[in-house]
Amino acid sequence: MRLKTKLTLGIGFLFLVIVVFGVFGIISIHRLKNDADKILKNNYETLVYNNNMLKALERLPADSLAFTLFENNLALQEKNVTEPGEKESTVAVRQYFERIRINRNDTVALAGIRQSIQLINDLNQEAILHKNQNAREGAESAATWMTIIFTVLALIAFTLVVNFPGVISNPIRQLSAGISAIANKNYSKRIHLSQQDEFGELANAFNSMAEKLDEYEHSNIARIRFEKRRIEAVINNMRDAIIGFDEKKLVLFMNSVAETLIGLREKDIVGKYAPDLALHNDLMRTLLQDEPRTELEIFADGKKSYFVNERIEVRNEEERIGEVIVLRNITPFHELDEAKTNFIATVSHELKTPISSIKMSARLLDDARIGMMNKEQQELLHSIQDDADRLLKITSELLNMSQVETGNIQLKIQAASPESIIRQAVQAVQFQAQQKQVSIKTDLVASLPEVMADTEKTSWVLINFLTNAIRYAPEASVIEVSVSRKKDKVSFVVRDHGIGIDEKYLPRIFDRYYKVPGNYEKSGTGLGLAISREFIEAQGGNVWVESAIGEGSKFGFDFPAIV
Repeated sequence: MRLKTKLTLGIGFLFLVIVVFGVFGIISIHRLKNDADKILKNNYETLVYNNNMLKALERLPADSLAFTLFENNLALQEKNVTEPGEKESTVAVRQYFERIRINRNDTVALAGIRQSIQLINDLNQEAILHKNQNAREGAESAATWMTIIFTVLALIAFTLVVNFPGVISNPIRQLSAGISAIANKNYSKRIHLSQQDEFGELANAFNSMAEKLDEYEHSNIARIRFEKRRIEAVINNMRDAIIGFDEKKLVLFMNSVAETLIGLREKDIVGKYAPDLALHNDLMRTLLQDEPRTELEIFADGKKSYFVNERIEVRNEEERIGEVIVLRNITPFHELDEAKTNFIATVSHELKTPISSIKMSARLLDDARIGMMNKEQQELLHSIQDDADRLLKITSELLNMSQVETGNIQLKIQAASPESIIRQAVQAVQFQAQQKQVSIKTDLVASLPEVMADTEKTSWVLINFLTNAIRYAPEASVIEVSVSRKKDKVSFVVRDHGIGIDEKYLPRIFDRYYKVPGNYEKSGTGLGLAISREFIEAQGGNVWVESAIGEGSKFGFDFPAIV
């Protein structure tokens, strides 16, 4: 039986109970009302008429108004004859009244009227008693039947109330338990209902769904979703902050580290437009505007941390479908680098004194006044001097680099003449160039404007360029040093005619500790060019290089000219 049919039958039965009980009650009430009306109309009114006639009879024959009152009540009584024998008595009253009308002193007629009226009253009183008994019996019968009907219907309704909710609630309870099991990923749960109604159909549909979910749980898609959740867990446990956007710059995801740094919760911003969020969040605005690989200093979790901003463009074949911003946590490396810098600065500073002492001792040994040395001893002494010079140069570079890394570069920027900078650098390397039979040619344009620079640091950079040029230049070659004006800048250039540098190595030539691979000089720290770039950029200039294999190299830097 269908659930709709069951509900219809249950509600229909309750409606039938109401209708039957109501109809039977209405019929009983109408029956009692009719009985009461009959008593009132047929009998009680007759008694009223008769009493009025007896009162009028007392005033006869003297009062003429009494005749009218008697006549009126007698006429009403003649119209209300209802009981057996009542008609004869009423006719007798009329006959006696006519006699009195003729002879008002007819005592026999007066006695006859009283006797007839009394007979009519007796008949109606007996009728009232009889009808009242019938009405009481009818009321008792109606009450009995209503009690029987009420009891039967109440028992049926009670049975319906007790059992019918179970018809609805029991299947719902089983379905609820099944849904809870599915929510807990118990896809083996099944619901068994024997009802051939909507609940039975729902149970069958549920079992079919559970079976499909069970199949899905063991399918490739489920494995993919599991891998996705695992990747999300990995991303959330990474020390790097990761934020994903789609092609429209809507936020797709953000891990817990990014939540801490940015100060926003993932669930609050997923699906929102990133530039709108950037209006009220400084770090988000910085991430969207900054170039990749930018080092950021962020204060979070009560400490200063360092991150590198990296952007990864996500593509599906040739179509761009999104972007991932990774804030790579480089704080441990930064701390190690700072420790390394401090260590190098300390060691370099401590080494300068003994190295200077070694140089002084070697110089004294080379003095003939101390004593004569044979050729082998002189060669050893010169080797010691060269090594001491190289060590002193290395320690100086390391000290300069430590200044650069710690941001403690001491610059004395002032108006300086390009000619004086060139002259100071060329004089410093003249002896080294003469030893290799390399000549240095200077080319200075007349009337060059002054530049705002630290003369000592700028000369150091030129000395470094010239030293490298002398090292890699062929013997008896020429190194060209030139200074020229290019629009609003003054350009310093050192050019050699050595072996040159392959173009693929040029982008990294100014990186720290980088040495060009191949048949190049292996000595040195790889710091000279890196320090040169830091010195020039700290003064507002920029450094550059041009080179090709077999064509030599050009190293230069530019400074804004003083107008």
